[in-house]
Amino acid sequence: MTKPQIQFFFLYLRSGTRGRHWFPLHPHHLALDFSLTNPLFVHGQRGNAHLPFDSVSQWDPKNWDAIFKTYCVNARHTEALSLVYRRMHCSESFRLDHEVMAALLKSCAALSAIELGKSLHGYMVKLGHQSSEAVSKSLINMYAKCGALHDCRRLFVQMDHGDPIFWNILLSGYAGSRRHDLESMELFYTMHVCEEEPKPNSITVAIILPVCARSRDLHSGKSVHAYVIKSGFESQTLVGNSLVSMYAKCRYLDDAFVAFCGIANEDVVSWNAIISGYAENGFFSDAFELFRQMLAVHSEPNYATIVNILPICVLLEHDGKNRFGEEIHCYVMRRPQLAADISVHNALVSFYSRIGRLGEAETIFCRMKSRDLVSWNAIIAGCASNGEPWKALELFNELLSMGMVEPDSVTLVTILPICAQLCNAQEGQKIHEYVLQHPKLCEDTAVGNALISFYAKCNDMEAALKIFSTIPQRDLISWNTMLDAYAEYGCATQLVNLFHQMLKEGMRPDSITLFSILRVCTNVSREAIVKTVHGYSIRTSLLLSDQEPSVGNMILDAYTKCRNMGYAFRTFESLLGRRNVVTCNSLISGLVDCGSWENAEMIFNNMSKRDLTTWNLMVQVYAERGCTTQALSLFHELQAQGMRPDVVSVMSVLPVCACLASIHLLRQCHGFVLRFCFEDVRLNGALLDIYAKCGSIDYAYKFFQSCPQKDLVMFTAIVCGYAMHGMGEEALRVFSEMLEFGIKPDHVIITAILSACSHAGLVDEGLKHFESIEKVHGIKPTMEHYSCVVDLLARGGQLQDAYSFVNSMPVKANANVWGTLLGACRTHHEVKLARLVADHLFEVETGNIGNYVLLSNIYAADAQWDGVNKVRRLMKMRDLRKPAGCSWVEVHGRMNVFVAGDSSHPQRSLVYNMLSTLDQQIKEP
Repeated sequence: MTKPQIQFFFLYLRSGTRGRHWFPLHPHHLALDFSLTNPLFVHGQRGNAHLPFDSVSQWDPKNWDAIFKTYCVNARHTEALSLVYRRMHCSESFRLDHEVMAALLKSCAALSAIELGKSLHGYMVKLGHQSSEAVSKSLINMYAKCGALHDCRRLFVQMDHGDPIFWNILLSGYAGSRRHDLESMELFYTMHVCEEEPKPNSITVAIILPVCARSRDLHSGKSVHAYVIKSGFESQTLVGNSLVSMYAKCRYLDDAFVAFCGIANEDVVSWNAIISGYAENGFFSDAFELFRQMLAVHSEPNYATIVNILPICVLLEHDGKNRFGEEIHCYVMRRPQLAADISVHNALVSFYSRIGRLGEAETIFCRMKSRDLVSWNAIIAGCASNGEPWKALELFNELLSMGMVEPDSVTLVTILPICAQLCNAQEGQKIHEYVLQHPKLCEDTAVGNALISFYAKCNDMEAALKIFSTIPQRDLISWNTMLDAYAEYGCATQLVNLFHQMLKEGMRPDSITLFSILRVCTNVSREAIVKTVHGYSIRTSLLLSDQEPSVGNMILDAYTKCRNMGYAFRTFESLLGRRNVVTCNSLISGLVDCGSWENAEMIFNNMSKRDLTTWNLMVQVYAERGCTTQALSLFHELQAQGMRPDVVSVMSVLPVCACLASIHLLRQCHGFVLRFCFEDVRLNGALLDIYAKCGSIDYAYKFFQSCPQKDLVMFTAIVCGYAMHGMGEEALRVFSEMLEFGIKPDHVIITAILSACSHAGLVDEGLKHFESIEKVHGIKPTMEHYSCVVDLLARGGQLQDAYSFVNSMPVKANANVWGTLLGACRTHHEVKLARLVADHLFEVETGNIGNYVLLSNIYAADAQWDGVNKVRRLMKMRDLRKPAGCSWVEVHGRMNVFVAGDSSHPQRSLVYNMLSTLDQQIKEP
């Protein structure tokens, strides 16, 4: 077999063949061995690029230069620096030429390897390599990119200032940090003003304009623009792109568009700059139209264009009518270069997730040939935002198990709220352990904030406080998260102490901070806290800082909850010119709670603009006051104003139906519920209750049966209805059904069951249920329960047992219990017992006229007129007057009202004749 010639191997390696096999060579073929390296990089065998060198036993300085250059050229910076570090410490005779040294310094800059860069600098000084211009530029660039600006400036002073490249390198170092914006501008103006220094060129301008944009310094930006025009750079693409971005960031879109139009040969970066500029300023339709123009002039979008335009499509989607995102998806699929880009796929996953089409997002994610961390973050966030928390958690665990990509702060900030939402403390604690194993994550403030929120929502305030204390650099969100956690659990003392600590550490609160503090101010004892917050908001101008008076509204609402209407009115007056609907609603709500109906009505009438909350408040006010006509009038007026009633609106007007016992009005309200498809269990329970109160118990039960979801509220409503109608057997049957469904009773439905037994005369059943309250259901009997038992025994004729029961109660009986027993005494003509009961009743409730009237009637029924006179003298002594009786009835949709002693009724003669006839019929045997 003929031995292959050396030239054959060179030709083979330089060809397009994807050589997957290589073999060790003889030492005399060293020159050939290094020619293997570049082809291995080019053909994707980067992991094997070092293999030819591993077989070489004899090394030559040129060999080292070859491998270092190969690694640096192919961006294998870690391998290059690792190898040079080993060689520098293993061989004293190790030498590098100027070209290799410049390449290695670029690798240090790329990896921010400042320590190794300094070692190379020392090596250069030792060997005298620093005199090379290429090495000098690479050295300054390395210090600039690594953020060592002091060293960079020191070297710069030693260099030749006549070369603008040195200035641009130094300027780019300062421009890379927001903290050095002022120094960046000073460097630019030094170049511009000093005659002996080189003038800024187009690269200099392209470096300084992003600084102006970042700091929103329009004045400086325009000064630079003037220099650009004077120097004739305005038509250059690089400068024009920077001008477009600067004006867009400063919210001067007209100037940005003029700058864009002034570019002689706009490229894809130019289009990206103007499109993103319009989008960032909220002009999404214009941004998309610019994208269309870009396609029309045959300018090919790149991955950055697609990544920028897809979020705009999310904002332009309206109920699936605009399909811009899908059009772009199709456009991408027709272009292989875009279709293969991982950033484009990530943007598509995010797009479909954000418009609620998680299925398409998952399909794109599963079909991706390679995924980076952004891919995983996009799909996890998509699942979280589309109501699939468990799926998001599964994907996160899959990411961890693969071990190819490590989660970052974005991943953890997304997944921790999911753990809190699912109350999955165990999974959240595993994530916390993962964070502790990664120092960079431990130092990340956003991760710390997410952990605080997680532990707080999992009821572990001790762990939340511990995390808060260990965050190295707490930001405003850290403080707000912890304050909100204390507010959620009503820890007012800890919250106020933390607020004072926040101020001591120099952290300025915002409106969210004040809202957290004011959340705990719901009673008079917290009034001092409200005043503290109010004073702070005035001193720091937070009270009037926003166009919308959000802080002022919160303070006003807190004062109303503390029942300090004086300060509430002062706050209301201080917001003159800034008040909105919420301001007036807060004051109306406070006035209503304090019983100041007239003032609430005055504020309502003076409002130029009202929302549904305003109308609901006033409907509720009139309904609670018994002003049925006004309540109904407002309910109809809010609809006439174009407002759509909500659940609260209907709930507010339902008491009016009960007050009027109007089945016609109730059916209208029920119609609202059906038309607007309100699905609210509380509303259904209220409808059931009002149907029963309006006398339609059969329809109430039919409605109960038709409801797909039955909870404790629904069962309580129907049991109360049956109790009201004396249908004890039916009430007990429904109660048994509820227990079979596994629904645990509360004290309200127990009261209803006892009342049902009482009205139906089921004494034994009622007593059995009373005994089961604590033994079976674990509920401590309330005064209402005791009152029901008294009524149960009294209705059954067991008045002495009822009286003994009252005296044996573990708690002192209230007026309701004694009043129930006194009413039973009247029914059963127990005058002697009535006198004893009345003495107890008048002791606990002296001002109720009804109790005196009841005792008087008991005496009158037994012809004990001395007793009647005695009660009347007692009423006169206590200045008590009996109000006129009133009744009403609805006939054919018309309400007829009757008042005792009324002589103004237009048909009074007919009414009184009918009453006389009815009275005679009642008295007839």
